[in-house]
Amino acid sequence: MFSSPLADAPAIHEPRHEPVAHVIRGDVVEGIHYGSVVVLGGGSDGSDGRDGDGNGGGEVRFRLGDIEAACYPRSALKPVQAVAMVRAGLPLDGELLALAMGSHSGEERHLAGARRILELAGLSEDDLRNVPDLPYDPAVRDTWVRAGRPPSRLAQNCSGKHAAMLYLCKLNGWPLADYDDPTHPLQRVIAGVVAELTGQRIARVSVDGCGTPLFAVSLHGLARAAARIATGGPGTPEFRVADALRAHPEMASGAGRDTAALMRAVPGLLAKDGFEGVQVAALPDGRAVAVKIADGANRARVPVTAAALALAGVEPRLLTGFEGEPTTGGGRPVGGVRPVPALDPSVLPAPV
Repeated sequence: MFSSPLADAPAIHEPRHEPVAHVIRGDVVEGIHYGSVVVLGGGSDGSDGRDGDGNGGGEVRFRLGDIEAACYPRSALKPVQAVAMVRAGLPLDGELLALAMGSHSGEERHLAGARRILELAGLSEDDLRNVPDLPYDPAVRDTWVRAGRPPSRLAQNCSGKHAAMLYLCKLNGWPLADYDDPTHPLQRVIAGVVAELTGQRIARVSVDGCGTPLFAVSLHGLARAAARIATGGPGTPEFRVADALRAHPEMASGAGRDTAALMRAVPGLLAKDGFEGVQVAALPDGRAVAVKIADGANRARVPVTAAALALAGVEPRLLTGFEGEPTTGGGRPVGGVRPVPALDPSVLPAPV
């Protein structure tokens, strides 16, 4: 556990976002996506990027927009929730642990994994309290609908997390019926670890789309938490979570998903996306980035994240393919979604 005292909760106000991506058609800026970006430095001397108190999560090397305002990380917070559950005794590893922090596509492997976790707990889909839904992936969803299958709690993209929460409650003798209540012992444990890893008190507690508590932290705090997980030493819960996510990115997302592809492209990268344009990523040396797109647009999230990783020192050749989708005219590319010039790596001085 980290020794640093917690900072005050981030301020709740309308975030002062700035332009982070331009929608280009021809040579004209047709649209602008606003947002915020933070890049944390790791150990420039070959160290693990830990701060002066021995905690993972380095100094801010780049910021754009409002990185200290309270925001909801949505599913980008799931690796932190997973660390909390592992600390509390969740015995999952590998694919099933990756699924426990996943926002999955609803593929059969995801449903089978969630069933397996429930079987280990001696429970069933009926014990889940997430919202029934169709699979997240459009192709999987279309196949599901053509087969006449109704919305399902297992198909909902957070079913792995919910199944893991139930399993942990069963192991610890905690109540099952209200595991999604903010006052439940499980959620109190998770809230404590969220505060610890982000390094700040929680600003507000709301409800995520799947029904579990959602904790408001700053974008800076989210990046710090990812860095601390990515730099976790062997044998620690942080290491187990990072290892599972890195080894099985498709279990935490799905085939063809951009965050899984990003982890496959950049060796050692830990990454998790969230609804409303949130992305966090961290490297084993503590370098980390966090992105929030104000309008929630995925078309801006991906190229802005790639640009932020380049600012963090990731080789640009590894980020080929994440430059953003093209804008088209007459069926052919005539532009694209491009990070603003401020996100060009040349603006960032080399570490001393």
